[in-house]
Amino acid sequence: MYFRLDLGQGQTAILAYYPADAREACTRFTSTTKLLAASSVPVPAILGSNCAAGLMLLEDLGSSTLYDRQGEDWASLMPYFEESIVLWKRIRNLPLESVQHLNPALDRDLLVAEVRQTWEIFLKPRRLTGESDLGSALWQALEETCDQLSKQPQVVCHRDFMARNLVPGATPPNLGVLDHQDLRVGPSFYDLASLLNDSLFPPPEIESSLVATCISDESGMLAYHRAALQRTIKVVGTFEAFARRGNPSRLHLIPPTLGKALYHLARTPEGKGLRSSLSVLWRPILGS
Repeated sequence: MYFRLDLGQGQTAILAYYPADAREACTRFTSTTKLLAASSVPVPAILGSNCAAGLMLLEDLGSSTLYDRQGEDWASLMPYFEESIVLWKRIRNLPLESVQHLNPALDRDLLVAEVRQTWEIFLKPRRLTGESDLGSALWQALEETCDQLSKQPQVVCHRDFMARNLVPGATPPNLGVLDHQDLRVGPSFYDLASLLNDSLFPPPEIESSLVATCISDESGMLAYHRAALQRTIKVVGTFEAFARRGNPSRLHLIPPTLGKALYHLARTPEGKGLRSSLSVLWRPILGS
């Protein structure tokens, strides 16, 4: 839980409280703060902490995230996304050994487990996996995507590098990076795929232009599409799980996220033949 404290004279700070079963995250946040700050990634400064008690006092970077800027003209948002890519490159260039002890890698087993959660709690209950042949083909495609991602070059990933964790600074297009305690090793373009396919969705032409600044070859583009497919399927399950725990605030993001999953699925060899059938099957969620 997070609380904004009024310190007087116009000064504020964020008090983070970690419950007993999450105290380890407090320690990890301390480690990842040091790593990222040393690599010129702007993160909230730690003003004080007592991880044994689950308390940490943080610099207040502001009350609005990049996600809160949705609805603005994309010409005004583009500089923030371009700066986000600069920060992404700094994160991915961290030495792998600097984070390997912090969190489990985004390996095949974890990637598949995330997809399976969405399959079990969202797709199956709504009969969105189709009849046996279609369902089998879809699951095989998702497994193959995870297999191939695990074989890609591995880099350091923020893990949730997206608009809700990026805070515009007082001087555009500066950004602060939040929620970085899950820093870990993962697929090369996982964070880029997350940035462009989670919660705040650039129009296709904007997405393509941003990706083109980072990837120039077909194998890289395929790796990006696979990472975006896995991420979007995973996020649908995450939003559903939040709702089941009493927080339905992100359910409205499921239709566009599932639409992005379908888009990226069709751009993988393992999934390109499934789009037409799934478009019909998923129409009640996607809309017209």
